[in-house]
This record gives sequence, C-alpha cells and structure tokens, in this order.
Amino acid sequence: MTLTNEAADKILADHFAPWVRELGLTVTETGERHAVLRLPWSDALAREGGALSGQALMAAADTAAVIAVSAARGGFGPMTTVQQSITFQRPVTGTDVLVRACVTKLGRRLAFADITLTTKGRDEPAAHASSVCAIAG
Repeated sequence: MTLTNEAADKILADHFAPWVRELGLTVTETGERHAVLRLPWSDALAREGGALSGQALMAAADTAAVIAVSAARGGFGPMTTVQQSITFQRPVTGTDVLVRACVTKLGRRLAFADITLTTKGRDEPAAHASSVCAIAG
C-alpha cells in the first residue's frame, strides 16, 4: 500500500509534538521507500547571523525519516529515533528547505534512513543526515 501525501500529512498532524508541527513541515512527495518534506523559511527559526538553526534542520530530518519509514511500512506505527547524525555543509538563508529521506534498510525492529537537505534551485546539500529508528511491536 502506497502512503499518499495526504495520509503522510495526517501522520504529521496526529503523531508529532506541537513544537514539531510549528515548524510548518509539509509532505511534497512519498514513494515506496522515501518521503520529501518542505521546511518553509521562517525568521523565527533563524539564529544570530540570519541562517536557519541546526536544531530546526535536525528536527526536519528526523521527521522526514519517520515519514519515509511509514511510507516503507505502508502506514504509521510507533517508532522512536535511536540514533541520528548530521553534517551541516552550508548555511541556509531566506529560502525553504527540501528534506529527502530514503529508507536504506527496513528490518523488523530497526529502520535506517539517509536524509539530504537542499534548498530551492541548488543540487548540493545544505546538510546530510543519517538516522536509525527502532520500530515498536
């Protein structure tokens, strides 16, 4: 069963903390083992100097990984992030971020995802993350 964008947006609305929902993330694409989310630019998420904060980028990467794992599993099920690492490669200023998460391995208890964060009109990443989610039950 393919997870629709609408179903993925409902997962965002129903299963994430209010502060994550306040990031304004929307699902722009889902597939068999991936999801793409848009993190809209917000001055409220910028740090001193005007660049988007690393915390916002990490939260967006983590959220995209959960949506991608849900897409790979055909729907949402309880899971928790047990490991995440991120490398910030260039600052993001004044533009939305596309967060593409791809499930690289889906096991019964663990799922692994690779996440690339890019800005509109740029191919090179602003950041790159990897994530491991533990699947409950």
